Amino acid sequence: MRAVVQRVTSASVTVDGEVVGAIEAPGLLVLLGVTHDDGPAQVEWMARKLWGVRILRDEQSASDADAPLLVVSQFTLYGDARKGRRPTWNAAAPGAVSEPLYDALCTELERLGATVARGVFGADMAVESVNDGPVTLVLDTP
Repeated sequence: MRAVVQRVTSASVTVDGEVVGAIEAPGLLVLLGVTHDDGPAQVEWMARKLWGVRILRDEQSASDADAPLLVVSQFTLYGDARKGRRPTWNAAAPGAVSEPLYDALCTELERLGATVARGVFGADMAVESVNDGPVTLVLDTP
């Protein structure tokens, strides 16, 4: 699993002109990619890391500050554009694999105590955010 995590003051996801997920308080925007060999162990690791990483103001984590997370699926995080001009998506898991893991990550975050807003898996989404800092971090599961 790969996540691009941004510290935000607010963030939202719009699909077909309707806001489907939003956080209106300081928290984290998480863009999440899933690869072929990801499974429950990667879900647990990523959820713990997202909930515990200290990138909010005053070196707090989302768990310390009870900060919300907006989690958006983004298969393009596993795009590879090293050759040619057109990226390949071979490393991204297909929807049948990645959607249940995306859902599992959101559920695991909620189990840990997080308030989680979501995008719509596979939809054409408009993501808006107000980056705070800016602070952006890339997390890859071991």
